[in-house]
Amino acid sequence: MFKIRPLLSALINYRQLLERNGYKFLCTMTEASTDQQTAKLLKRENEDSAERVSKRLKSEGEQADDDRKYPKKKVALLLAYSGKGYYGMQRNPGNSQFRTIEDDLVTALVKSGCIPENHGDEMKKMSFQRCARTDKGVSAAGQVVSLKLRLMEDVKEKINEHLPPQIRVLGLKRVTQGFNSKNNCDARTYSYLLPTVAFSPKDYDTENAAAFRLEAETLQKVNQLFALYKGTHNFHNFTSQKAPNDPSARRYITEMSCGEPFIRNSYEFAVITVRGQSFMLHQIRKMIGLVIAVIKGYAKEQVIERSWGQEKVDVPKAPGLGLVLERVHFDRYNKRFGGDGLHERLEWDREEEAIKAFKEAHIYPTIIETEREEGSMVSWMSTLPIHDFEATVTGTQDGKGQKQENADEGNNSD
Repeated sequence: MFKIRPLLSALINYRQLLERNGYKFLCTMTEASTDQQTAKLLKRENEDSAERVSKRLKSEGEQADDDRKYPKKKVALLLAYSGKGYYGMQRNPGNSQFRTIEDDLVTALVKSGCIPENHGDEMKKMSFQRCARTDKGVSAAGQVVSLKLRLMEDVKEKINEHLPPQIRVLGLKRVTQGFNSKNNCDARTYSYLLPTVAFSPKDYDTENAAAFRLEAETLQKVNQLFALYKGTHNFHNFTSQKAPNDPSARRYITEMSCGEPFIRNSYEFAVITVRGQSFMLHQIRKMIGLVIAVIKGYAKEQVIERSWGQEKVDVPKAPGLGLVLERVHFDRYNKRFGGDGLHERLEWDREEEAIKAFKEAHIYPTIIETEREEGSMVSWMSTLPIHDFEATVTGTQDGKGQKQENADEGNNSD
């Protein structure tokens, strides 16, 4: 028994020794494997990092080469577009589901090489500024944007290659470094294309809209009413959330009239033209809407002048479909710089034929076909009885006004 104990003790000691050696061996293998994996990861990371740096340096080098080859210059672009399918002119970074005209324009500027790719999301670096903000569905035949771009050969054609057919750059002119298309703009001219059935008596059967023809006496009366808007007035009732004593509600109108009617696709249409220093949201549509209400017999003529007073007046908002930014004016800029021998006048006489062709191909057909198919004007006319033009919009009238705003929501375009 005493002889067995030393043997057992020796076996136990040997086993412990093996376990200790084996354990250490496994640990050594595991640590070695981990070190190899770490080394591989570090090597891969260094290679990826080096590749990224190389690509960035190459990109920056290419951009520097482009900048040296084509120095950035301040220009004014003449832009025409059909607004159907777009959520207005102004870009909304980070909100890609609502496509705007500027989204497509900036993409084309980047793809054509006119601006660096890394400036596409920061157009302030290119001193980008639009002259007028047009909203959902509104078109333009004479929008102007100012920015710095690489002035390469055939620059208009290169930009247009990357634009859809309903957006076109029609003109380009060099401007002063301090030029800003919004701040230097003296006035804006809009047109509004509408079916003349809008001026029909309120008891006219709109199911027969195609047969309506505007009489000369009615057109004369329409223009007498539009003439009342000329001059400086308080248009707080013609926009949203403007107090009567807000100085910014005072706007200067120089021209407003309706042209002779013409026939398109069996329907009679006419074009209203309005020129003013600047316009507030919905102002033009409400100016037109109120005149239509008077002509149709829903309101008295006196409501127009009353709407410029301190009280809140219920003013209807005509559909946005037919609204077009026709032209923007830079009279002061032209007077100061147009004759200095270095800069061109910002007038687009040479582009007039291209502007007219674009309107005939992309703007007027879209408005006319959409009006025929959807009947937005006739539909809006059916909401006019909701308005109470005799009372001020307080208490119950606020509710009626809200109903009308809701009814107009589908036409919320300017």
